[in-house]
Amino acid sequence: MRHGWRGRGGWQQADVPDVDDAPAWLSGRLPDDWFVGEPEITIDREEILIVGELPQLTGDYADDAARSAAESGRISRFREDTREARIEIARQAEHRYRRKVAWGARIGGTKELFTTLSVPVMTRLRQPERQVLDTLVAAGVARSRSEALAWAVKLVGQHAEQWLTELREAMSTVDDLRAKGPDLA
Repeated sequence: MRHGWRGRGGWQQADVPDVDDAPAWLSGRLPDDWFVGEPEITIDREEILIVGELPQLTGDYADDAARSAAESGRISRFREDTREARIEIARQAEHRYRRKVAWGARIGGTKELFTTLSVPVMTRLRQPERQVLDTLVAAGVARSRSEALAWAVKLVGQHAEQWLTELREAMSTVDDLRAKGPDLA
């Protein structure tokens, strides 16, 4: 995020600190023995999400359900064993970057997120869009318009990931070009 740009644009948020160094800072701050490799760090305007890969299980399991239960148990143990340290790291990162910090862990085919934010987002929809949401509610896909909208956004995200990635890269290029341009202040 660029700080101080005064022009028009929909995705900038000038009053939030730059987070370009957050992955490096977290890499240096996290204990070396928590994760296998570097954690996956996802950052938006409100939240920093840290998801790390835990060491593989070594036991034999009767079936996939038993293995999945063991993976979930290992994640629960990690969550409990690291709680105090995660709270302290989150407190420091929240102070430094003015964003909430959320955590998650992955092992095998199991991924669990804990303490993630659910942020309200205001939107204005015309009748055709509201009818889509109402159909999802009436069909039992969602309990409310809010849940229907969240479901639709998640579905679009799954099916448009390549396009969204290209869009984010283009936005980054625009930010870089603006930073090189003249200062209008």
